[in-house]
Amino acid sequence: MAIRFFLVLLLFTSCTKYSFSLYEDQVGLMDWHQQYIGKVKHAVFHTQKTGRKRVLVSTEENVVASLDLRRGEIFWRHVLGIDDVIDGLDIAQGKYAITLSSDGSLLRAWNLPDGQMVWESLLQGSKPSKSILNVLATQKVEMDNVILVFGYGCLHAVSSIDGEVLWRTDFVAKRIAGLRSNIAIINVHDGEISYQQTVIAEFVEDTSEKAVILPSRISGMFALELNSLIIFIKLTDKGKLVVVDKVTNAAAIGDALLISEGQNAFALVQHGVGKIHLTVKDGHDWSIDLLKESTVMDPQRGKVNKNFINNYVQTNRAHGFRALIVMEDHSLLLVQQGEIVWRREDGLASVVDVVTSKLPVEKVGVSVAKVEQNLFEWLKGHLLKLKGTLMLASPEDVVAIQAMRLRSSEKSKMTRDHNGFRKLLIVLTRAGKLFALHTRDGRVIWSVLLRSLCKSETCEQPVALNVYQWQVPHHHAMDENPSVLVIGRCRPSFDAPNFLSFVDTYTGREVNSLGLVQSITQIIPLLYTDSTEQRLHLLIDINQQAYLYPKMPEAIAIMQHEFSNVYWYSVDVDNDIIKGHALKSNCVHEVVDEYCFNFRDLWSVVFPPESENIIATVTRKSNEVVHTQTKAMAEQDIMYKYISRNLLFVATVAPKARGEIGTASPEESWLVVYLIETVTGRILHRMVHHGSQGPVHAVFSENWVVYHYFNLRAHKYEISVIEIYDQSRADNKDVRKLILGKHNLTSPISSYSRPEVITKSHSYFFTHSVKAIAVTSTAKGITSKQLLIGTIGDQVLALDKRYLDLRRSVNPTQAEKEEGVIPLTDSLLIIPQSYITHSLKVEGLRGIVTVPAKLESTSLVFAYGVDLFFTRMAPSRTYDSLTEDFSYALLLITIVALIAAIFVTWVLSERKELQEKWR
Repeated sequence: MAIRFFLVLLLFTSCTKYSFSLYEDQVGLMDWHQQYIGKVKHAVFHTQKTGRKRVLVSTEENVVASLDLRRGEIFWRHVLGIDDVIDGLDIAQGKYAITLSSDGSLLRAWNLPDGQMVWESLLQGSKPSKSILNVLATQKVEMDNVILVFGYGCLHAVSSIDGEVLWRTDFVAKRIAGLRSNIAIINVHDGEISYQQTVIAEFVEDTSEKAVILPSRISGMFALELNSLIIFIKLTDKGKLVVVDKVTNAAAIGDALLISEGQNAFALVQHGVGKIHLTVKDGHDWSIDLLKESTVMDPQRGKVNKNFINNYVQTNRAHGFRALIVMEDHSLLLVQQGEIVWRREDGLASVVDVVTSKLPVEKVGVSVAKVEQNLFEWLKGHLLKLKGTLMLASPEDVVAIQAMRLRSSEKSKMTRDHNGFRKLLIVLTRAGKLFALHTRDGRVIWSVLLRSLCKSETCEQPVALNVYQWQVPHHHAMDENPSVLVIGRCRPSFDAPNFLSFVDTYTGREVNSLGLVQSITQIIPLLYTDSTEQRLHLLIDINQQAYLYPKMPEAIAIMQHEFSNVYWYSVDVDNDIIKGHALKSNCVHEVVDEYCFNFRDLWSVVFPPESENIIATVTRKSNEVVHTQTKAMAEQDIMYKYISRNLLFVATVAPKARGEIGTASPEESWLVVYLIETVTGRILHRMVHHGSQGPVHAVFSENWVVYHYFNLRAHKYEISVIEIYDQSRADNKDVRKLILGKHNLTSPISSYSRPEVITKSHSYFFTHSVKAIAVTSTAKGITSKQLLIGTIGDQVLALDKRYLDLRRSVNPTQAEKEEGVIPLTDSLLIIPQSYITHSLKVEGLRGIVTVPAKLESTSLVFAYGVDLFFTRMAPSRTYDSLTEDFSYALLLITIVALIAAIFVTWVLSERKELQEKWR
């Protein structure tokens, strides 16, 4: 009986475990995905019909999307190609979203409810020109809305029903296109076109600057922007142009809006102290203000860049207005009645660089339960967990359990955890704004708009470039907060002056900033730190001078001691030259600057521009940890890895092969790859791939490099791997020498000693085009590595490094099979389950960043583009910890049940023994 009870108990526990195999309440515990659209440049409201009110937008990230007007959520969106820039957006027939892109050559219609493309028209012209889109309004919905498109010097009339071109007029032949100092008024009537021109000088005296016509969605009025002046011009019934008003220093001018028959409005936004002021004016009577209100605005969002207004009927039958506002940090806000209804942080769609920062150590004596939750929530949470364990949870309870786990205090705290999963992702956006994202759920901890990277009178086109880890204090210097360095440039040109900003990663406070410094070409993090764990850096400027930071006496003392050990290299892609440099002496201006150094060129590698052009360079991560210096090869042979921080991988192609795939024949194309020692300039390896071309994406780790390219002869993509080994230590495989100490494993290694190296390589066909390649990184380097490949489908594929193992053969031996060596094939096998993004897409994927966790088995992965994606990976599985879904409650129930079974068995045994004695 006791045995039967025990078997029934085991069957119950096994069935309970099986019922948890769906992991319904585990979704989103280790990864998160955020969708964005980018900086809005066109917006059209669709609020006429009942039901879901929406606003159509197009952005600088080439995204066309439909947003919920009430909450700002995405109904649907499409991310167009990099070169398919959207020039215009409108609505036709009340059911189609019309987009004009590719310099006015592609016109598309999208179904308004679901975003499906209805038709596409290719428009041709004779000369590049500004693109203009205008959908002619009609009173009858069933009738065709004629779409007027001006692009490439031609005016097209297109049917909104099927995209057919009704007629076309070439203005280049009539010599009126391209006259930017004139305004051309075009009248269209029954296909007949008449036009007249007006010189801009009639409205303003200064015409030295380029005039821009601001878009207007109604006939009869438009705005002309010239310098800081906005001129509002009205077209009278007699075809004359009359100036209505001139506004100076307006923050943003909205599109014209038709609010009723014969009445239209313009919206102006101006800045105040901590507020923005929205004014809506009557288009016919400029003295009438239809709306005037103020809204409190976060100064970290910067200035207003654009605004789009929409009207609605209030309860008193008066006209009300809502405004869609685009801020300087690329965020999107809906303002109504002086309040912000919703906001979107769409600046995160344009991330340009990423670093990570550790969180502060949890202080002793602070109760997490007291600070982060009350007793009622604590009891309610445990009750829900108990119901989930006993399979008594309703669907609503399951949702509550999932939400509770997502905001779990242990995982979302602002302190370090034991496994090192909680970190801050410090991301820099193209708008010059810095965000700190929590790795737990991707929420924004803080954000700061760097004023040095904002548009100003001294800097018209600021560009955010990179963010670097500046100060990473150790455990014995915890009174110092970590900080990052953000570098930007005043103009896109290479010789423009730079801005430097130093930001505290815990608080987001800008500690220091240096504006309009000399043009910086490189930032070299040195291996040396001062007593506060501040790493020393060299900033290289365009005048061939190096500046030491931080400018502290201790830094100078360290530099004087390590002066002869500082080397770096530079890559001049424009001239196809790679140079090595070393410090020479202090700079002498009016006086000697002890923080400024002149440097000298040690070596140079010049590639003949008529035969080779540099297209890619990559080196190892400076903080990468290598666990072992040896690798077992075939037949139990041991080889020593050539590990060096000074190795550089370089890829060059033939000049004719620099274009897109297919622009050159296989005979005219070749790809050459190099491994260069950057201290001495020695070329350690060179290999030519005939009939191949770029683009080349590569990753360098330990002693191997993997790179992706296109094989024109095979008409397939390929992935090649190169491994480099140190032959100078080959004799150390003798066990007797190792025992007697006659080895050179502990002898110092110098880059100036000519290395005895050999290389091994192999190539495989690969199915996909690639956008980015990275490799997993762990704390000790023990865990197996996986390649993270960003595919053309905007997903991230995890490819085990064993598939690129040089020991692979067609028929591996039994010993090799036991070691996990995979049989050789000419193509790399892609397993659908290997996509770490699962069914999700990281639209517009641009980069992949990997960060080691404190737990050796786990690597943190962050992919960014228009979307953001974060996850945790365990390439060799979680061999050093229990899995996230391990059921502690089930383990406890099993232990209690076993103890109860033992007790019951003991009682029954005693009773049986007593009965036998009475007999």
